[in-house]
Amino acid sequence: MSREARHGALIGRRDEQQLLAGIVDGARDGRSGVLVLRGEAGIGKTALLTEVLTAADGLRTIHIHGAESEMELAYAGVQQLCGPILSHIDRLPDPQKNALRIALGLREGAAPDRLLVSLAVLTLLGDAGAERATICIVDDAQWVDRASLQALTFAARRLLADPVAMIF
Repeated sequence: MSREARHGALIGRRDEQQLLAGIVDGARDGRSGVLVLRGEAGIGKTALLTEVLTAADGLRTIHIHGAESEMELAYAGVQQLCGPILSHIDRLPDPQKNALRIALGLREGAAPDRLLVSLAVLTLLGDAGAERATICIVDDAQWVDRASLQALTFAARRLLADPVAMIF
């Protein structure tokens, strides 16, 4: 389906669709990008994100869904992010690798340092993007647990030269 046809699928969202297409094209061209979609419930944010996933052919896509029932589970959102790129964990520096493994319940230990988990998320996304341009979609971010949201926003603010885009 052509970009124009996709843009016609949602009524009154051309500006948002073009902005999102630019984020996807930027990742495809090796540029990072971050975007936050805000609005009242039911206005079509998820439909826009679904369209992004459709337009991201050839890119690695990671789709995180916030859930109110998981808000109290620390790092539930990070677990969703890491699932598709967990094969990159051995490339992390040992402190990041250990913190992330503890956060994900892959090894025992005291609660991990949040900065190390956040750095691990940033490093994983960068490695994944270097291998293949990556789009990370965080749908219903308001329901993502606090620890994960901190790690995700930490990474989003520091994506500079990686072909990784994050859309919240």
